[in-house]
Amino acid sequence: MTNAPKIDPRLKDFRNTAYLVFEHLGFDPTPLQYELADFLQSKDQRIFCCGYRGIGKSLLTSAFILHSLMHNPALNCIIVSASRARADLFSGFCMQLMFEMEIFKHMYPSADQRNAKIAFDVAGAPAAHQPSVYSMGATGQLTGLRSDILIADDAESLNNSISPLMRERLMHRIAEFENLMKAGGRQIILGTPQSHESIYRSLKSKGFTTRYWPARYPSQEDINHYDGGLAPSIHQALLDNPKIEGQATDPNRFSDLDLAERQASSGLQNFKLQYQLNTTTTDADRWPLKLSDLIVHSLDKSLLPERLVWAADPDLEIKDLPCIGFSGDRYYRPFKVEGDHLEPEKTICTFDPSGRGKDESAICIAQVLNGYIFVRQVEGWLDGYSGKTLRSIAQICKRWDVNELIIENNFGDGAVTELMRPVMREIYPCGISESRSTGQKETRIIDQSLEPILSNHRLVIDKKVLEKDYNAVQSSDRGERAAHYSLAYQISRINRSRGCLPNDDRIDVLAQACAHFLEQLAKDATIQMERRREEMVDTAIEKFIADADGVSQPRGHNWMNTTSLHT
Repeated sequence: MTNAPKIDPRLKDFRNTAYLVFEHLGFDPTPLQYELADFLQSKDQRIFCCGYRGIGKSLLTSAFILHSLMHNPALNCIIVSASRARADLFSGFCMQLMFEMEIFKHMYPSADQRNAKIAFDVAGAPAAHQPSVYSMGATGQLTGLRSDILIADDAESLNNSISPLMRERLMHRIAEFENLMKAGGRQIILGTPQSHESIYRSLKSKGFTTRYWPARYPSQEDINHYDGGLAPSIHQALLDNPKIEGQATDPNRFSDLDLAERQASSGLQNFKLQYQLNTTTTDADRWPLKLSDLIVHSLDKSLLPERLVWAADPDLEIKDLPCIGFSGDRYYRPFKVEGDHLEPEKTICTFDPSGRGKDESAICIAQVLNGYIFVRQVEGWLDGYSGKTLRSIAQICKRWDVNELIIENNFGDGAVTELMRPVMREIYPCGISESRSTGQKETRIIDQSLEPILSNHRLVIDKKVLEKDYNAVQSSDRGERAAHYSLAYQISRINRSRGCLPNDDRIDVLAQACAHFLEQLAKDATIQMERRREEMVDTAIEKFIADADGVSQPRGHNWMNTTSLHT
């Protein structure tokens, strides 16, 4: 066993240890980071540290793990994160600090101790079945583990908490942490809300002391949203000077300009969650579009039903397709499917091009019949308007026998249309037109396109479209931003605030398709079905008369005046 050097008594206070760690990394802790460090070393057994994205929660808590083991090498610590890779990064950083910093070097594992990111011991730790530090993903095996300090570091991610069922499973998982605790052990949950129904909202009721460090000083009204957990320094500063409302709480970390740029980049909704830590909504109308207003149906490859009847009946809920809307939102199959199956009146592809980057070049394949709009395919690409993407769009148009390709020309001022023409001539010649959007995007999408169509249940989405949309969130290589590219996510999270969505390309092309078909929505499906039956009856009568007479008579011919009649 390594003989540990005598520990400087000043390092009993974790804030001093944190200072040395930050100094080693080349910068000084900010006042809020010192406050967070002090909260970590509090005597509370269950604490929730909710800091704005980038405040340094994980860094400080990594240092706190080493600080705790420095004073008591016999401790067992477990690190849980949303993914195993993230948990390993946390523990790997601990090992790096032990290797590099003088105050921790005596703790580095000896040759006969465990020495891996997934599990390592510190010098001086007694022989034990469990290592000093063990890292695991949020879905890892918990059985048999025991802990003096359990760190849940961003266990909630957007991708694992996007649906009510996922949030329920994650909350159950966090409840299981209680079974791992030794007598007197501590649970430390670090997090930034990922949803307006974040699981973190329930932690106070489960006995956790909660503390919030938003990036901007909140308004007097918003203070109540933190349920008494607003960081004391922030709360006191507001009491001393209410005029600082809206200013940066930690200007040495992020200035007002930095925060304004981040809000513009991430969108208002995302900024409110991840920087202001505010999961509340002001009223029920804040989210005007409901996924439950869609008609979700497994459509035939080429034919469409004449009439569908919507109903929010629990028996019609689609159980095998997770709904990523807010709690209470559901997908429903149609109550009735009436009439025959017919070819669509028209098929279009709306295309919203974008440059390379975080925005997608997106398309929507939509068809119309009897006043219903049918969504057959929605896709998006992150490589802008590359040749590969343009060819893929042409192939999709060919697959669906598209009558018209409609390209939004706001981006590139029509240049993308000229690039698309030769590709379409080669693969699938069809009509190409341009559209231009004006006014605020969010109000245009909601008020002029989707809300009236959804509220009247005239939008039908092929179940396969939503299945692919959900599976892409689960398996996408786009990381924690994957859900932002989901059509269902964009529908359920859009509101009338400018820049409310981090990404809105897919809902935009859907809205363009709906806007194109607005005139056709005036048709009543029942009347259309009756007219078609009348036409079928008229045709049958004409055929009967023609067959009986032996001569094909055109419709409207006056047979009373024909010279072939005997008098």
